Amino acid sequence: MDYKVSDHKGLGKLGKEELKLTRQEMPGLLKLKERFEKKKPLKGARIAGSLHMTLETAVLIETLVALGAEVRWSSCNALSTHDPAAHAIKDQGIPVFAWKGESEKEYWWCIEKTLEFKGGPNLLIDDGADLTVFIHENYPKLLPNILGVSEETTTGLRRLRQLESKGKLEIPVINVAEAKTKKAFDNYYGSKESFIDGLKRALNPMIAGKVAVVAGYGEVGKGCADGLKAYGAHVIVTEADPVKAYLALMDGFEVMTMEKAAPLGDLFVTATGCFDVISSKHFEKMKEGAILSNMGHFDTEIDVKALKNRKTIKPGVEVCDFKGKNLILLAEGKLLNLGLAKGHPPLVMSNSFSCQLLAQIELFQKRHKNTIYPFPEKLDKDVAEMHLKALGGGLTKLTQAQKAYLES
Repeated sequence: MDYKVSDHKGLGKLGKEELKLTRQEMPGLLKLKERFEKKKPLKGARIAGSLHMTLETAVLIETLVALGAEVRWSSCNALSTHDPAAHAIKDQGIPVFAWKGESEKEYWWCIEKTLEFKGGPNLLIDDGADLTVFIHENYPKLLPNILGVSEETTTGLRRLRQLESKGKLEIPVINVAEAKTKKAFDNYYGSKESFIDGLKRALNPMIAGKVAVVAGYGEVGKGCADGLKAYGAHVIVTEADPVKAYLALMDGFEVMTMEKAAPLGDLFVTATGCFDVISSKHFEKMKEGAILSNMGHFDTEIDVKALKNRKTIKPGVEVCDFKGKNLILLAEGKLLNLGLAKGHPPLVMSNSFSCQLLAQIELFQKRHKNTIYPFPEKLDKDVAEMHLKALGGGLTKLTQAQKAYLES
């Protein structure tokens, strides 16, 4: 039995029907499948994937297989799997090891199972770098046969840059995280909608009139801040980078330290990629009933261990007694939009996963050194143009004289 998914029966049929709708909202992947399916540019590729096992990811997996690849998959987050999507992939005979609510031990077991190709994997798709770091630390003998990894997130990229700076990066990396068509769309527009979706599904709070504190003003934090503002919240931003803090101020938000913001906020969201952004010293100052949530990749941004006597009200919603004061923790401090909702909309993930697919072809067909490469600009423009056309947009064509003028 080369898979492990949730025990719930009948989810494969549901996932199959949901996939039909999801595919329609992913024009980039559909176009790439149409372009490459006959050529099979990934024939011979053995791809180990560690990325949220959602419906959108299922479409990516299907497309990789259609282009000739063998694929084994796990989720990069213990709470983010959409079980019908995992069942739908399993029903297609594709090895998948993912279910919602994995324990930490199960999570690492699932990642390990993605490596069990005959001959080992020769390509990786990663989100957060857990898979890549796991292989470096536990299965270094596999590394010489791996042609590279395409990394999805800023957090993962940071970890891989640390490996590179220490001279320990043993495979090539294509930086999908900072592709223009990924970062500007997935991180900002995706977070702007999916964070609010997760918040509403969790508690259905009235956002208008509340004081919301957003920690971090990168593209994810900016998306969360703008989404909250659109719903009528008074938004405060905390930020360690002076340029980003200045941008937040110019965008109309108050900017202050978490120490000052803690007693003011009704709800909090972290999006920094750091740890202990909200800790016990901040819990001390918070209001009764303050809501705590995270949109960063790992569950280290909120010091969850400092919250004792956690009582589950419903899945993903806990009331925590902190020195006689109730604080509400969402999704265990893990990614809110995937722990309690369905993540980013399919259209925006079509951008990101088109980048992933093209990066995999690039790594498989060309040989690269063991360093971190930017996502090729030519491919970035290709992804943008595919989606522009799909949405009915038109592109201005420069005359030869205009091109010459701009190049002079």
